[in-house]
Amino acid sequence: MKIKPGETDAAGRSAHFVSGRRPNAGRSSSMSFNAKNKRLGCAERKKRSKFFMNKFFKNFLIFSAFIFCQFFPAAAQEKPLSVLQSERRNLMPVPASVVWKEGRLPLTKDFAVAFRGRPDERLRQYVFRVMRRLEGRTLMSFPREPARDEETARLLIETASTGNAVPQLGDDESYRLEITEKRAKITAPTTVGAMRGLETFLQLLEGGGEGFYFPAVSIDDRPRFIWRGLMIDSARHFHPLEVLKRNLDAMAALKLNVLHWHLTDDQGFRVETKKYPELHLKGSDGFFYTQDEIREIIRYAADRGIRVMPEFDMPGHATSWVVSHPEIASAPGPYEIERRPGIFDPTLDPTNERTYELLEGFFEEMTALFPDRYMHIGGDENEGKQWDANPRIQSFMNDRGIRNNHELQTYFNKRILEFLQKGGKIMMGWDEIFQPDLPKDVVIHSWRGQKALAEAARQGYQGVLSNGYYIDLMFPASSHYATVPLPADTTLTAEEQKRVLGGEATMWSEWVSPETIDSRIWPRTAAIAERLWSPGEVDNVEDMYRRLEVVGVRLEELGLTHYKNQTMLLRRLAGRRDVSALETLVSVIEPVKGYRRYQQRPQTMLDPLTGLIDAAQADARGARKFNKAVGEMLAGNDFAENARIVRAILNDWRRSQKELDDLMNGAPALAEAKQLAADLQMLTEIAGQSLQILTMPQSPRQTAQWRDEQLKLLDEIAKPKAGLEFAVVESVKKMVAEASEK
Repeated sequence: MKIKPGETDAAGRSAHFVSGRRPNAGRSSSMSFNAKNKRLGCAERKKRSKFFMNKFFKNFLIFSAFIFCQFFPAAAQEKPLSVLQSERRNLMPVPASVVWKEGRLPLTKDFAVAFRGRPDERLRQYVFRVMRRLEGRTLMSFPREPARDEETARLLIETASTGNAVPQLGDDESYRLEITEKRAKITAPTTVGAMRGLETFLQLLEGGGEGFYFPAVSIDDRPRFIWRGLMIDSARHFHPLEVLKRNLDAMAALKLNVLHWHLTDDQGFRVETKKYPELHLKGSDGFFYTQDEIREIIRYAADRGIRVMPEFDMPGHATSWVVSHPEIASAPGPYEIERRPGIFDPTLDPTNERTYELLEGFFEEMTALFPDRYMHIGGDENEGKQWDANPRIQSFMNDRGIRNNHELQTYFNKRILEFLQKGGKIMMGWDEIFQPDLPKDVVIHSWRGQKALAEAARQGYQGVLSNGYYIDLMFPASSHYATVPLPADTTLTAEEQKRVLGGEATMWSEWVSPETIDSRIWPRTAAIAERLWSPGEVDNVEDMYRRLEVVGVRLEELGLTHYKNQTMLLRRLAGRRDVSALETLVSVIEPVKGYRRYQQRPQTMLDPLTGLIDAAQADARGARKFNKAVGEMLAGNDFAENARIVRAILNDWRRSQKELDDLMNGAPALAEAKQLAADLQMLTEIAGQSLQILTMPQSPRQTAQWRDEQLKLLDEIAKPKAGLEFAVVESVKKMVAEASEK
């Protein structure tokens, strides 16, 4: 399922927001106030003096507000980053309530765990895995068996019940974590709640000169939304079990609780069916999941407190269905598996009873295979071209008073609903299935946005949001972080708000392979996980990025390849081991956002996803560091230090030039990136010249003509090449503007 070009989604945000950069908060040159004043006229000096006085009073008011908020916390609206750092440490998602206390619990080799209440084997195994991760971080070895005497245990876990062996929507995931100088204790009503508490406990580990320890703290925690999902599309590109398992581990670490598994689409039919084996044999190129493998994933997910909900897309996105069964298509075959991305014509025939005979048997088999109460039927992007062109279908519609294709699809959905209800399932589908006369337990999955989700809630339907969480579109974490299923200004009543269940990150796989999927999901999805778990007031972007740096590294212990595979891809392209210069380039470029890749770099499902665009990531780390330093420098915040950071980055760009030139000339796979290397050199020269002017008090400003010439060059550099674009151009433009005459 895709948002069509031209539709409103996260791509519609303003440029500064989508790029993850803040608007310039004010401009100031590198020179001191007095030095600058020497060259200013009287009027300009008054203007500058007023600016700095205003800035002084502004800072005074901020400081006063901070002091006030220490005594009156309820009055605090936005806390300084330094305060947030101490309050949140490296916790992600941020718990509902955190109270830091004096003292710390040392981590020693005799750190044993004890259980009280109703522990089950799932919890015991989860504790075992957590302790092994703790060993990996600390180089310490801990007891393998639980403590016999809970008085000697350093971590006590108490559960009131085991909860559901197979997770259900609405399971109690709350927990309480208390850490003192003597012991840590997790109290939870269910096994899953204890799992969530264990992940928070692990995130609290700190180290110093005296060794590792856990800070004393009292945490009461529960999720804001009960549906917190990740959709993985295995239809466009098949992803082996090990890929799914490591991502399930990461989901558990970030307290996500739904794997939405997209199993059929135009490009592939990925589930084994005993009743109709030709579906997966002819529709998968041999890449499908056996039913035993599906059961294995369901068990693996359940052991981590995660539901598995399948999606079988229909009546559109149906090419892989009709390859083997053209008799249920709305137009005569034959059909072949689709190799391209996009929206295609093949559609199931809603007027043919043979369609329903096959689907009834299929859903009877699938409802028995998948234990989750919810089953997703897709229902998106059916343009109905085959329906419009089929006289028999048109006659069917006329005879029954069906006025349009939407009503015909509703007729189809109601027939499918009968099969799902027979198997004890609740139907879920994308926005297009919404029809007020469907049963109220049908769940609407919104790719169209918050307004569509709110309207469904007003009509009495539960819903889940994915608009704004399309991680395949390569928007930065800041863009996803700004999206919430329930905005602060919602007009929904309290009862209607309860129908908004949560949200899902969506990993559509047109442009991902098993080698790259981790880097497209993580660490950005951790920001989405926090948006779905933490209270709404947790919204500081800079603090999110600070913690995301730590989380991204910690996720590697789960076997994810989101960082390491970038280097592997670069080495493959370069044909050499040392790719430091290429890493410098990749650190400041990002894949084009939204659906521009479709137009700029046409590919099929058979093309290798091993180019420079596949190595580059959505949040280019080097670009973020450069943009932040430039912004702070131009705002006059710690000017000298930020100027030093900018200069160091520019020097790194300069040092990479010769090696980049050698790489581009000696590696044919990098030929398409030659212009990017040349553009980086030009960026270095323009930014370097601007920085020199800004940091030299006596240096005259450049002319307006020079400014216009540089901005024109920067506009050319900003144009995408090989599906990639520089994420630092706007910051360099600001430097040019500040270094030139006004």
